[in-house]
Amino acid sequence: MVRKREMTSMLSVDLSTFDHGTQISQEPLAIDSASLYQAFEQVKDRRKKKGVRYSLAFVLTLIMLGKMAGETTIEGIIDWVDLRKEKLKRLLNWPKKFPTYDVYTRVLTHCDHQEVAKAITQVILNARSVEQCGDEPSRSLTQQVHGEENLIHTAVDGKVLRGTLKHGREDQPPVHLLTFYECESGLVLDQFSVEKKENEYSRCLAILHPLLVKGRILTADAGIAYKEWCMIVHIMGGYYMIPIKDNHPAVRQDLILFFADKGRDQSEFHSYKETNKGHGRLETREIWTSTQMNGFFAKDWAGIAQVYMIKRTVKEKGEERIEIVYGMTNLPRKKADAERLLQLNRKH
Repeated sequence: MVRKREMTSMLSVDLSTFDHGTQISQEPLAIDSASLYQAFEQVKDRRKKKGVRYSLAFVLTLIMLGKMAGETTIEGIIDWVDLRKEKLKRLLNWPKKFPTYDVYTRVLTHCDHQEVAKAITQVILNARSVEQCGDEPSRSLTQQVHGEENLIHTAVDGKVLRGTLKHGREDQPPVHLLTFYECESGLVLDQFSVEKKENEYSRCLAILHPLLVKGRILTADAGIAYKEWCMIVHIMGGYYMIPIKDNHPAVRQDLILFFADKGRDQSEFHSYKETNKGHGRLETREIWTSTQMNGFFAKDWAGIAQVYMIKRTVKEKGEERIEIVYGMTNLPRKKADAERLLQLNRKH
């Protein structure tokens, strides 16, 4: 077993070998090195078979172990492996020599980084599942047998990196990144740069891929939440949850009037409320969901299954602030009730 205690910053790992990034810190987690190897066997090897001495899964496992130990370059990973050759030979049952620099770079050049990220994420999620189930590890298997989808919440968001916004030189534009962040595991699945002549919406449309969408709940800000984006997510087998703000004035007005109509039959509404207190602040979040508007919006919003209104009330230092957000999702109630939708909104 490989443990975080034995390696520095084991799970605070940047998934990309060459791109620099920071992951959030996670609690120590036991991961079997064999499970890493097995997961990497699912990544397609696009190298020509002639002359291949090291399997793609073996090389990726070494890279991952080195990355989990805090190494950020191929040279660092090679040195880390070299210092632990005998231990790694026993751990991985490998009697031969270890790869050279050229082998590492060739492997990384001929594999899909999104497939690699997906494999790593699945290993971590499986390990967390076993850890959380305690003495009942079969609970996860039971969910799969009964066909329950383990939908993964992925937040899609764009940010301009601090310190890059007001460059004086034309050849140093702001660094604007669009990130796919997996909320459950704390992993950045992928990052894409938004060029000067692009915006987040057009960039997000261009890079949507089934590996980033299928079996996931994608939450996004209003700047990305447009009809075409929602349609592609729905077609690719994913679920969207989006806020409706001033970029959709007519839709927003329809939702305001709908939830404000006291004469409407609200017996079909679902609701949930939670209150949090701390640091001298009392925060209350309430959500109301409905399926009554599905037919009204179905023509323009693919797969729409629920609309919602979230009211956030904050009391602090004798003052009260109220914020109301409207939105919609293609998540049916059997997959996400009012409580789940409120959690998704808060985690985003």
